[in-house]
Amino acid sequence: MIVRDATLPDGQTGMDILISDGLIQAVGPGIEASGHEEIDAAGRLVSPPFVDCHFHMDATLSLGTPRLNRSGTLLEGIALWAELKPLLTQEAVIERALRYCDMAVAQGIGAIRTHVDVCDDRLTGVEALIEVRARVAPYLTLQLVAFPQDGLYRYPNARQNLLRALDLGVDVIGGIPHFERTMEDGRRSVTELCELGAKLGRMVDLHCDESDDPHSRHVEQLAYEAQRLGLGSRVTGSHLTSMHSMDNYYASKLIDLVAESGMNAVCNPLINITLQGRHDTYPRRRGLTRVPELQAAGVPVAFGQDCVMDPWYSLGSGDMLEVAHMGVHAVPMTSPKDIHAAFEAVTSVPAALMGLEGYGVAPGCKADLVVLDAADTVEAVRIKPARLFVIRAGRVVARAAPRTSSLELPGRPASVTFGRGISPA
Repeated sequence: MIVRDATLPDGQTGMDILISDGLIQAVGPGIEASGHEEIDAAGRLVSPPFVDCHFHMDATLSLGTPRLNRSGTLLEGIALWAELKPLLTQEAVIERALRYCDMAVAQGIGAIRTHVDVCDDRLTGVEALIEVRARVAPYLTLQLVAFPQDGLYRYPNARQNLLRALDLGVDVIGGIPHFERTMEDGRRSVTELCELGAKLGRMVDLHCDESDDPHSRHVEQLAYEAQRLGLGSRVTGSHLTSMHSMDNYYASKLIDLVAESGMNAVCNPLINITLQGRHDTYPRRRGLTRVPELQAAGVPVAFGQDCVMDPWYSLGSGDMLEVAHMGVHAVPMTSPKDIHAAFEAVTSVPAALMGLEGYGVAPGCKADLVVLDAADTVEAVRIKPARLFVIRAGRVVARAAPRTSSLELPGRPASVTFGRGISPA
């Protein structure tokens, strides 16, 4: 396969991409070769696939079962999930997860890190998603996180269930220190989970400080443990929303500690702008962590989808450009450089966070690509364009038509597109 006349995320234009044996063999202008299939990108953006490094696939598409989250709060969502868990079957989790994976592939997602609740003694979600991981492996990479949703100490069997999940083949150690009964329990859980990660050689990804409480400071302990144990970039702190409420002096100290530790951060713009600030009147907090300040300090910050049509979020479509688009508005980060960084926050940054091998558009990388109906990364975030071709291992796995509208206006063109530099195919 050859993709012709591509614009790459770094701004290079007129590039051809030669693919064989599931790998990118060459990238450059005017490659003299022929392929069994040639795709004319016609100057459009060609990117490695989108990566969602924070999701909850065991709950996805369960909206309305057994009821809706009327308050829209994180805590009611957790309570609702506790009502749903006893009703779960492996068959239902698998069916919903596979439907979501279909959506994700069509949206150009190539990899997902999904947290799976282990505070269910049956481990229904764990066993279901291990099955799903195997079934979608030819076209989508799933990385599973053993997540004690109800607290490592707060739920009696959480620790042993987490270890059981790891033995079954779950990849990453998760946690939720701010949901423990006391701040001290939360702190101890961070230490224990990080020590377990160091012992087993696993990555650690903790829901951390998903709260409006400025005194929820478990990320400080997480950064300390990442440095003390030499875990560095194998550690991720997800959400970190309490940082939006901290005083600036403490936040400046904390951000330096996070940067020094080498850990990653994940912001979930769609979910946290809706879940956080629910106790506020006005002014109402935006609910997101301090993305520009973390980035300026050198902390890798990725954006995650988190939820789609589940107890916490009634919207969502698996579109990582929608996530980047919300991040641009809610953070806010609106310069061209910042918007490009938002694109990287749903592609290269989460790919590195997950440790994906062979990711990128360069010789030797896996031939996993998305042809977007946009001129560049900024335009992609702006218009959230059609994914014209989604390629996995050198094979097209999804196609879409360009988005155009016909006009019936006197003296105006017969059709309109939504990008600046792209003509209809």
